[in-house]
Amino acid sequence: MPGIYIHIPFCRQACHYCDFHFSTDLKNKEKMVEMICRELTMQQDYLSQKNISTIYFGGGTPSLLEAVQLKRIMNTIAQHFTIEKNAEITLEANPDDLDQASLRAFRESGINRLSIGIQSFDDEALRYMNRAHQAKQAEDSVRLAQQEGFDNISIDLIYGVPSPDHTIWQRDLDKALTLGVQHISSYCLTIEADTVFGKRKEKGSLAPENEEYNAQQFELLVHTLEKNGYEQYEVSNFSKPGFISRHNSNYWHSEFYLGVGPGAHSFDGKSRQYNLENNPRYILAIEQGMLPFSKEDLDQKTRANEYIMTRLRTKWGIDVQVLENQFGIPFETIREIVKKYREMDFLQQDKTTLKLTKKGLLFADKITEDLFII
Repeated sequence: MPGIYIHIPFCRQACHYCDFHFSTDLKNKEKMVEMICRELTMQQDYLSQKNISTIYFGGGTPSLLEAVQLKRIMNTIAQHFTIEKNAEITLEANPDDLDQASLRAFRESGINRLSIGIQSFDDEALRYMNRAHQAKQAEDSVRLAQQEGFDNISIDLIYGVPSPDHTIWQRDLDKALTLGVQHISSYCLTIEADTVFGKRKEKGSLAPENEEYNAQQFELLVHTLEKNGYEQYEVSNFSKPGFISRHNSNYWHSEFYLGVGPGAHSFDGKSRQYNLENNPRYILAIEQGMLPFSKEDLDQKTRANEYIMTRLRTKWGIDVQVLENQFGIPFETIREIVKKYREMDFLQQDKTTLKLTKKGLLFADKITEDLFII
């Protein structure tokens, strides 16, 4: 079933590692909500199937929305699309935005899943990343959400933060387990060029990433969570039984989706649309009745490579019959590469399905690149 992604392009402050599209200037927040609602109306025919199974508020920081603004967007979606009765409706939130009143307002607006951007339960690590919250707020926000009836909570954690050893990372994982959240997304601290960390690295004031240290923390992540009942269903995503992210899984299963807001992407099976990453220009375009996006038509080879890129990272793996029947790519095209990585114990093959092994997870990006159809 199709999904809708809403990009809320505002944050209180810039995290040193973040290269997503956002602005710390909040004065146009109300105008942005109005334009997002207008874009939803203008794009009501983008999805041929209007029954929506997932809605995801991402960003940026969607928890900066007022209750009335969130309800306005939800009401606009309901006017133009049919929201499935059991739809998964996710809101990304920062711990410092969550209190009893906001959580109740979110639930009343239809939000039934929270994705809380904790990143770490250690104050020093949070300061290093320039997060706006403190460790106690992170823990309190989860407990408060649970008290307010949220029973589908995901948290984000970042590993690879420089430290003399793995003590802080193990404490972060232990705290997550103590809180009993249903889902954990965990990403390695990556230094992107157009970020504070990227600029520091360019100037030589930030040490380069330590790949061995990062790999050790990743292995600790996988071992700790799987030992405690979480399934690693994608390289960076872990869930308790029944709590896989349906919205993100739709991306990996090539389901159609509509992306609304500056910087959002849409996919209809044959093409992708990329909304303009500029808040004032986005607002101006929508006010003038124009949709500010660029479009890429996807040929068979591009779609095949996207299938490889998304599915290899998941527990479902690559079905070589799909490559052949849907994309016209014979298995012979990748046979030698598959053989090489199977011999290295990085890939395993079960009938027609190719999956990463535990060892292969560490090299997912490299293996994917090598499998791409040129």
